[in-house]
This record gives sequence, structure tokens and C-alpha cells, in this order.
Amino acid sequence: MHSTLVRVQNVFGFFTTVAFTVATVIALSTFIHPQNPSASVQLRNVQVQRGRPHYYSYKKEEYAHIKFDLDTDLSSLFNWNTKQVFLYLKAVYPSTKAGEPASEAIVWDAVLASAAQAWHTVHYVHPNPKKTKSSKSAKDKSKKTAESPYPRGEIHLKNQRPKYQITDVSGKLQNRTDVVLELGWNVQPWVGALVWTNKVDLGMWLGLKGGVSKPFDFPEIGKKSGDTQTEKGKEGHRLEVGGEHPVRRGSK
Repeated sequence: MHSTLVRVQNVFGFFTTVAFTVATVIALSTFIHPQNPSASVQLRNVQVQRGRPHYYSYKKEEYAHIKFDLDTDLSSLFNWNTKQVFLYLKAVYPSTKAGEPASEAIVWDAVLASAAQAWHTVHYVHPNPKKTKSSKSAKDKSKKTAESPYPRGEIHLKNQRPKYQITDVSGKLQNRTDVVLELGWNVQPWVGALVWTNKVDLGMWLGLKGGVSKPFDFPEIGKKSGDTQTEKGKEGHRLEVGGEHPVRRGSK
């Protein structure tokens, strides 16, 4: 006769074995779910300024403000084992020193929750393009029940403001070249390993189509990307490169 303790240990061991087996089957079964994510990222405008990029910054430095258009169809990333998808858009540009990896900075991010997950304040609520502007209190009341006007995983943003100002460890951003905006994500399952952006085909999982903008350059301080002309009537003023105040031509 086994003692009570031995019996409890046997039952618990059997339970954990079954639970682990079921979790493994669920995690592996997602590989038979087809994935074909696609995205389009376009730069609207970019401006480099000098100052304190955020409240906690203790020194003035150059920071970039990037607006963009984003269209995605990530609905195939959601399956029976998807808890949420952490979506992010990053700016990637070469380092100033040869041999060093490219610099990356997050511009915008969002947490896309599955239908089975309880609502949380960090979950992304897609703005409704057909909805008129309302008061802040009305927005707060309706946010909990608000639903996206598009299917889950589908995003359409036009002239979207950045969530974060980006800076560089060197403190310099103006005139940096070959900058691209790149979309990425992290699928967080209920059970199993985290899955990052797949850019190559793997069985029924197709790699991301698109998701990278055309290369652009960070302009000089005070100028916007593509702004090659000065506003009419302001021809005598230019922003001094690296400075904080406009100087009059011929004053030096």
C-alpha cells in the first residue's frame, strides 16, 4: 500500500505530464495556421529640432519628429493560441562609426489584443475615421466599449503622429542619411514561445510583404524633409545649423 503522500505525488506528476503535453500540442498546432502578413509604410514628413526631447531629459540635444502613413493586414497572426500582438514601428539608420550595427529607435507602438483577452487600458483602439470629434470625457467613457472599424490586425493610419521622439546616443541627428521606417511585431501566445517578425517563408507561414519605407534623410534643424525652399517673405532668415535661434544672413 502506498502512503497518501506517494499517491498525491503520483497524481500531481500525471497531471503535470498531461498539462505539458497538451500545451506542447497547442503550441505546435499553430504552425498549421497559415500566415500572410502584409504592410505598407510611407513617410509623411520628418523634422529635426534641438531641445529637451521629453520631460525627464536633463540636457538639450537633437531629436526627430516623424509623421507617417501605415497600412497593415496582420489578421493572419491571430489564431487560437494568440494572446496579443505587440506591434512597433522603428527608425533604422546607419551608425556614424564604420563596423558598428545600425541604430534603431522606436517611433510608434501598439498592443493588439485577441478577442479572448480581457480589455485593458494599454490595448490599442483604432481611431474611427468616420467619427466626429468629441469631448475628452465622452472619449474616456466610450473607450472601454469602442471597437475597431476594421478587422482585428488591420490598421489604416494617415499622417500619424509619432508616439516617441527619437534621439541618438551622439546627440546629433541632422543630415543623417539612409533612414528607413521598418515595421515589426512580437506575437505573445497563451502557451509556447514568443514569435518575432518573420521575414522569410517557413512552411505555411509566409514572410512579411512590405513593411519598410523608402530611404530618406534627416534634414537640418528647423527644416522638414523635402522642404528645399524658404517660405516667401522669409528669404533673409535661416536657422543656424546646430544652433537654437535664427540668424540673419549677412549678420556674421
